[in-house]
Amino acid sequence: MKRHSCQWLATAAGVLAALAFSQAATAAPQLTSSPVDERVLTTLRPNMPQEATAENDRGRVADSMRIDDMLLVLRRSAEQQAALTKLNHDQNDRNSPLYHKWLTAKEYGKRFGVGHSDADALTTWLSAHGFEVRPLAAGATTIDFSGTAGQVREAFHTEIHALADGKHWSNMSLPQIPSALAPAVVGVAKLNNFMPHTNIIGRSNFTYTGSGGKIEHAIVPEDLATIYNVNPVFNGGNTGQGVTLVVIEDSDVKNASDWTTFRSKFGLSGFTSGSFSQTHPTGSASCSDPGANGAEDEANLDAQWATAAAPSATIVLASCRDTSQFGGFLALQNLVNGANVPPVVSISYGTGEEGDGETENQFISDLYQQASTEGVSVFVSSGDEGSAENDHRSANPTHGVSISGWMSTPFNVSVGGTDFADTYLGTSDKYWNATNTANYGSAKSYMPEFPWDDSCANVPASTFKGFATPYGADGYCNNGGPHSSVAGSGGPSSCATGSGTGGVVNGTCAGWPKPEWQALVGVPKDKVRDTPDVSLMAANGLWGHYYVYCDTSSSGSACSGDPSTWPGAGGTSFSSPIWAGFMALIVKKMGAAQGLPNPVFYSLANDEYGKKGNKACNSSKKRASKPNSSCIFYDVTLGDNDVNCSGTNDCYLPSGTTGVLSTKDKKYKPAFATGKGYDLVTGIGTVNVANLVDAWPQ
Repeated sequence: MKRHSCQWLATAAGVLAALAFSQAATAAPQLTSSPVDERVLTTLRPNMPQEATAENDRGRVADSMRIDDMLLVLRRSAEQQAALTKLNHDQNDRNSPLYHKWLTAKEYGKRFGVGHSDADALTTWLSAHGFEVRPLAAGATTIDFSGTAGQVREAFHTEIHALADGKHWSNMSLPQIPSALAPAVVGVAKLNNFMPHTNIIGRSNFTYTGSGGKIEHAIVPEDLATIYNVNPVFNGGNTGQGVTLVVIEDSDVKNASDWTTFRSKFGLSGFTSGSFSQTHPTGSASCSDPGANGAEDEANLDAQWATAAAPSATIVLASCRDTSQFGGFLALQNLVNGANVPPVVSISYGTGEEGDGETENQFISDLYQQASTEGVSVFVSSGDEGSAENDHRSANPTHGVSISGWMSTPFNVSVGGTDFADTYLGTSDKYWNATNTANYGSAKSYMPEFPWDDSCANVPASTFKGFATPYGADGYCNNGGPHSSVAGSGGPSSCATGSGTGGVVNGTCAGWPKPEWQALVGVPKDKVRDTPDVSLMAANGLWGHYYVYCDTSSSGSACSGDPSTWPGAGGTSFSSPIWAGFMALIVKKMGAAQGLPNPVFYSLANDEYGKKGNKACNSSKKRASKPNSSCIFYDVTLGDNDVNCSGTNDCYLPSGTTGVLSTKDKKYKPAFATGKGYDLVTGIGTVNVANLVDAWPQ
């Protein structure tokens, strides 16, 4: 891939001078000191899951229990951090001579990684305690080491205990290390075996029916291209050829032929150059083949819907076996520290900010920051829990507002979820043909959207069923409405640093600071990173819309015949790889990697929405008129992603037994509602792909 993508606005001498100054300013200072006194200790940053409580404690595991791929997260100096922040700004400033001047992993490590003396001191200390230490990665942001629970107890002064569910183990106190080494260390990313959840939701068994009865519209690639106006890009010869798009997984697909079957069934095999492969990238982190381990449905849909959006792109599934760390992150680490960095990556997993712990959140942020500094566009699904990530797939959320730490960093695109509003508006005939094409498409055009939300707390749902409100004794949630936390996720970052207690966002918790580029009408004045950034259809059938994909490993079918018999699902697991595919089209147009897309997304949205929003680009119009054909983004202004709740944490419960998630317990402030411009439900909104590609700045 090309590593540079602009015509420099300064002379070559000026660029070299700028680079020389930047490199000189960021030489890694020595942070550790000697001698190392094992009696003088410093407690590291929080890294314990919410489940590591006295009530769940079932005693110490055997000292001989093996723990692989513990990651010592390294700290850069304040001077290095300031220089990296400045570089990231300049890389996205078209008036800077460093615009899109991406670094290699070695350059990144030399300028922003831990110094060799510190790395040697830490490696020597770990080895002295019996750990096996892998070579330092080129980016020099972590040290990968393996050992036993007994070695962890002896070196880090914390015990590994079994937990009540019989499946998991965790440290029960925060690790400590000699104070002489602590200035170079943030903490140990994880000392537990909790793994993230996928963001795929099976088809809803509760479906609303419109005036014409129950009509379902399974979304296929041709529908996607019609609704979001991708066809002009395809017809212009840009189908992503030559661009590598990597989906990050911790499972292989069992039958690679499922990808080919999907393309053949839906008319994608006619596009040239498209290919699919699986890899287990080697490097500083260990990476063994995970096989098809039960998450192959996620792996299949990610690869298939990425190719639906960019049919000629090279789709690569990168996976490693889960150890103490998520295998997908081990794969991504090895990719960004290698020589062949992909321009686009999609991740469809997540866990809550608070549940990850401060050190794991820092590891994730550092990993994405290194990727974006090297030119990688990282797309991450926002999640499928509305704003109740800490209550993943619970029918009765109790822990209040929370979001995924996997998508809340300032260095990734957070991708939320919508549904189509035609059933709700009673206008399905206007947007869908009665028969399918040869490739099973039936969509006529773009159609109104509102947030994807399967809960009774959703206002459009309660209105549709004839209720004045979703809450209260007479509201929908207390009179037969579905109790669910399934909805497109979004909300403010609130517990990326510090720690909370009891599963509630409180204590010393704080969110990631708001990035400078996140400025747009509707963006809350909350001083923290808000999510999502953009959205796309992610529904699982409540209003009759869902995606189909081929997965012979779990469905038991041969993915033959009418696709209505194929596996069907929803979730932001679909919207993230699709958006990554759209990004591949932009990379193809530009001929080079683009790094973090958010500065451009928000800049284009500012041009479109202005200071008061843009009625011409309103996605949620009830009448026959559609958004203007010149719109890049479709502003979703109808509905919310609120979910039902109980208890006293961010739950408005004026009467009855079930309340709705609210930012105020005593007042109805739904978490969260759509609005003009940006909102904490769908972000900037959804997209007209042809207009986005055309408008992308040279």
